[in-house]
Amino acid sequence: MKQDTICALATPPGGAIAIIRVNGPDSIAITGSIFSKSLDKAEGNTLHFGQIVDVEGKELDEVLVSVFRAPHSYTGEDSTEISCHGSSYIIQNLLESLIWAGARQAEPGEFTMRAFLNGKLDLSQAEAVADLIASSTQVTHQMAISQMRGQFSQELKDLQGQLLHLTSLLELELDFNDQDVEFANRQQLVELMDKIDEHISQLADSFQTGNAIKNGIPVAIIGAPNVGKSTLLNTLVGEERAIVSNIQGTTRDLIEDTIQIGGITFRFIDTAGIRSTQSKLERMGIERSMQAAEKAKIILLLTESNVPFPDIDFRDDQIVLQVINKCDMSLPSTSYLYHRQPTGRLFHISAATGDGVDVLRQALVNESSMPTNLGTTYTVVTNVRHYNALCQALQALQRAKQAFANHTPTDLVAEDLRQCLHFIGEITGSEITSDDVLKSIFSSFCVGK
Repeated sequence: MKQDTICALATPPGGAIAIIRVNGPDSIAITGSIFSKSLDKAEGNTLHFGQIVDVEGKELDEVLVSVFRAPHSYTGEDSTEISCHGSSYIIQNLLESLIWAGARQAEPGEFTMRAFLNGKLDLSQAEAVADLIASSTQVTHQMAISQMRGQFSQELKDLQGQLLHLTSLLELELDFNDQDVEFANRQQLVELMDKIDEHISQLADSFQTGNAIKNGIPVAIIGAPNVGKSTLLNTLVGEERAIVSNIQGTTRDLIEDTIQIGGITFRFIDTAGIRSTQSKLERMGIERSMQAAEKAKIILLLTESNVPFPDIDFRDDQIVLQVINKCDMSLPSTSYLYHRQPTGRLFHISAATGDGVDVLRQALVNESSMPTNLGTTYTVVTNVRHYNALCQALQALQRAKQAFANHTPTDLVAEDLRQCLHFIGEITGSEITSDDVLKSIFSSFCVGK
């Protein structure tokens, strides 16, 4: 790790106030050299008001300087934060003054990488910082906060402790191999491996939920031409995203948009109308519609009165909501069909007037199957790197279980368990030593983090 002093803007441009972070062994001295007051004897966690000067010694701005002493800072190193006015001129000149005084521009994610390397955060917590910044819903915010506070890390630490105990017992037997001694109860070992297997599988399986939470639950709107699919999309997202026309085949390509309902992000996909057609271009649109339906978690199968629903086979794990549209033409607006809570998955709506659409929105939230205790007791994996490591750990553990059942020599079983430990350690960073890997992980961070 570089031991020099770094600086960067930590707030988005355009605000009334900006914060510039300075971190490293000379951060307090460098900040003090362009500040109107000496900071050499400033205590940690203190705030100081004064003036900042530019490279020519001219007063640049009145600022507040926060001083943090190691190890009681975000990175574990000495650091300062300069709160100045948000003028781009002030920010640029302040950064130039810091660089002129001996600091350098921070690289993307370098502050958080230093926090990781100094033991203030493990790698999964550090990655949660980026997730917290990117969170756009209550659910993604809860997940990021939970992971940043170490809930996921603690689960992995417990798993590592159990695996380490298991591996130690088997490796202890290797030291007494010539005496045919068994230190571990075989039945208890099997039960422990099954328990760990179940826990890792649960974490890996949660990735599908986590991916849907981060990117939006895919909802495909499927139906025959002219039943109001594009109108329903526009009504759901609250803007004219799709062209609405009474000409069949108007929608020939997929149109996507996202919206938050009840704190959950849904990704709606308007598709081409399903029908027999001689148009090659329209057939291509219909084929794409079916591909979208295949990937969707929820299907809004749309029709209108006296028109049968399309006869389509959906996967057993897909949720199909049957929606009868254009009820404003056949039902009065006071009809209970618009406003009742359906006992099944059949809904009456008018996408044009909005009647019944609120009931459909609530049904989408109810059918999304999102856990209600995210961020408290339910851990959801959202990071692809974590998911891949869990899958590899699970494969290694299952090899160990199979080898154990086949009475394979203990040293081979222990090696598979060590592999399982290695992959779990990769998630928290205890098994990652390559600078290239770390740079790859932190390169997606913003410069001020």
